[in-house]
Amino acid sequence: MDWKTIYQSRRCSLDEAVGHVKPGDRVILGSACGTPEDLIDALLKRTDELHDVELVAFVSTGKSAYAQPQYAKAFRHNGFFVAPSTRKAIDEDRADFSASNFGTFPLLVSGDELPCDVAMITVTPPDKVGNCSLGISVSYDFSAARAAKKVIAEVNPNMPFTLGYSSLHVSEIDHFVWTERPIVTAPRPELNDAERKIGGYCASLIKDGDCLQLGYGALPEAVLGFMEDKHDLGIHSEMISDGVMQLVEKGVITCARKNFKNRKIVITFAIGSREFYDWIHLNSMVEMHPVEYINDPAVIGLNDNMVSINSALCVDLLGQAAADMMGARQYSGVGGQVEFVRGCRVSKGGRSIIALAAASSDGKISRIVPALAQGQAVTTSRNDIDYVITDYGIAHLRGRTVKDRARMLVEIAAPQFRDWLLEEFTRIYARDCRK
Repeated sequence: MDWKTIYQSRRCSLDEAVGHVKPGDRVILGSACGTPEDLIDALLKRTDELHDVELVAFVSTGKSAYAQPQYAKAFRHNGFFVAPSTRKAIDEDRADFSASNFGTFPLLVSGDELPCDVAMITVTPPDKVGNCSLGISVSYDFSAARAAKKVIAEVNPNMPFTLGYSSLHVSEIDHFVWTERPIVTAPRPELNDAERKIGGYCASLIKDGDCLQLGYGALPEAVLGFMEDKHDLGIHSEMISDGVMQLVEKGVITCARKNFKNRKIVITFAIGSREFYDWIHLNSMVEMHPVEYINDPAVIGLNDNMVSINSALCVDLLGQAAADMMGARQYSGVGGQVEFVRGCRVSKGGRSIIALAAASSDGKISRIVPALAQGQAVTTSRNDIDYVITDYGIAHLRGRTVKDRARMLVEIAAPQFRDWLLEEFTRIYARDCRK
């Protein structure tokens, strides 16, 4: 049977598609801008007839309406990354949080830990040989579709067709639903003075020809703002956004000195403006791959001079970074921070940076802390930390003694907290880092 016949025979309505979800099923939802919003909305209409359906997602930029109280009897969300739209449900114990590095999440889905009954994803219309691209959300969507007992896809002509290892053949998808809803876009963040200072300090550690990992938000935006005088930068990253596009157009990012995937931007998902999505569509410079490949430290380390830049909520005086919890409250998720930190460690000339504002926006809370709070999990351990940067400077912690680490971190803390931090270090650890 040719692919066109397969595709036509598997097209159906939204109600028909979600009718294949049964009570007790585990449904893994496409990630980020690939979240299948129309399918989710249709599934929620079945609230009265379903129960014990687990909805699993790692990264969501959508409405996450399933996390609202009125759907609790039929659906329970299991999040591996807490989004603003799901945070309240997790706080109120109407949803669950599970811990995993981003790159190892697909191993759970394809193994015994998180077997997938139904994968709901978003794809492009098929190309001339019957391949549907996962577009800007290859992520774990690819592996979930390969592992699921049943695959349901929204086919959306607004999704960019991306290149690399990013497509599924129509024969690998069980049901197709047509939609023309706009793909989620995200505005470029506005920067404050602290973020600009951090961006400048980070940029000072980046050399011509380095290969970068950046995320989304104010921090990477601030770093990219100081890159226009650099040359031949490369990208191997979980994701990119508009700032990378603009530096490519200015000739700053060329990937010409990359020794692995030369002249290629290599990522697993993307979030940005509609202009950015149009730029990434069929762009031969951009390769999309599943997250288990992109975030594998062994693959990351194949890039010489790899530099990762990640954020944290706080760093303690031992050099431990907490990036996903505020005290005992689950606030976000780990993502790929640890994987890129460790990938940079094995990269020839690699460096990893943890960056954060020294204090809260009102200046009342230090984000350099004597010790992590009770119940707060470590994201990146003191054994893996390389550079920590705040708006007050750079602390290079790799290979330093415990006292040297504390001293350096106090020096980049907000001035109003430095005496307190020194006193607390002496009280907790029974040693004076000023000596």
